[in-house]
Amino acid sequence: MNVFAPVLAAVLAYLVGSLSFAVIVSRVMGLNDPRSYGSGNPGATNVLRSGSKAAALLTLLLDAVKGFIPVLVVKLWGPQWGLGDGALALVALGAFVGHLFPVFFGFKGGKGVATALGVLLGISGWLGLAVLGVWLAVALVSRYSSLAALLASLGAPVLYILLGGTLWNMEQPLLVAIMGMSALLIWRHAQNIGRLLRGEESKIGGGKPKEKKPPKPVLTIRKTKPRPPVKNAAQVMAEMGAKAPPKPRSTKKNKHKK
Repeated sequence: MNVFAPVLAAVLAYLVGSLSFAVIVSRVMGLNDPRSYGSGNPGATNVLRSGSKAAALLTLLLDAVKGFIPVLVVKLWGPQWGLGDGALALVALGAFVGHLFPVFFGFKGGKGVATALGVLLGISGWLGLAVLGVWLAVALVSRYSSLAALLASLGAPVLYILLGGTLWNMEQPLLVAIMGMSALLIWRHAQNIGRLLRGEESKIGGGKPKEKKPPKPVLTIRKTKPRPPVKNAAQVMAEMGAKAPPKPRSTKKNKHKK
């Protein structure tokens, strides 16, 4: 039983993570499928574009909870089933990957920010709060949710290492799991990174960025061949090998003196 327990726990965590609450909450509340509008991402940020703040907040909380619960359960009751830090790391990754690639929704999931936060809170409440603090600080200063998520994901393994041994015991399997989640988060934000570099990313509480006007077309002057001079009828006939018509002779007879 103990041999298969870590794998079974990871699979169950993946199935829990595969519950796409953005889609479920939208259906229950009579909203459009979040995959059909906005960015097409089934996450709380895109649900907010539907105009329902309640649906977005509920989605955010449930996405975090589905990452928190599996990790907490294994952390508290896993040791009696032979589930150590390695199994805890697998469960953390399983819940997170389930959100990214949900088996119940065609393997098309969200970006995993809220679920990653739930996983970190399950590993250590202090770690989750520290990473959340990074997200809030960047979001308040820059007003970019995607930039806040990117810097928070980069800061998660750094904080886990720096504060390990003081606020929590650092374990290598969990460090590998946190680094894996950070890498996947950055990969899922590839399009956001491109928009940030182009200055086209939308800000928190703001509309879509103004589209850049296309540059005015540059007028180009084409060189044209000079028109040939206009020829008169005589010149035209001469070129064609014809002679100009002779002048008419006078019909008057010369008068002779008598």
